[in-house]
Amino acid sequence: QVQLVESGGGLVQPGGSLRLSCAASGRITSSLVMGWYRQVPGKQRDQVADITSGGSTNYADSVKGRFSISRDNAKNTVYLQMNNLNPEDTAVYYCSAYSVLRSVRYWGQGIQVTVSS
Repeated sequence: QVQLVESGGGLVQPGGSLRLSCAASGRITSSLVMGWYRQVPGKQRDQVADITSGGSTNYADSVKGRFSISRDNAKNTVYLQMNNLNPEDTAVYYCSAYSVLRSVRYWGQGIQVTVSS
């Protein structure tokens, strides 16, 4: 089992920045692909970004150039730096850990990000 706890969400004005953090605990292995998803009410949960233990990253087109994902393997923590936020980025953001070896995905509890003036 892997436990994930997100922090850093909140309310920000358009054009502003936030940094989300996700602390992982439990069965942490190098096979875990860490990532962030987001969901608005009535819609599916969409991938935002992910990162392998080796540092390879992948981003949704809608956030490329504005968001940056990183991880600190020593601290078992993954970050999402979000810049130039706009109201369309408003959502509940979920941290994800995917075990490639076991084909199992773990989720955090989610954290609200609201972009509004």
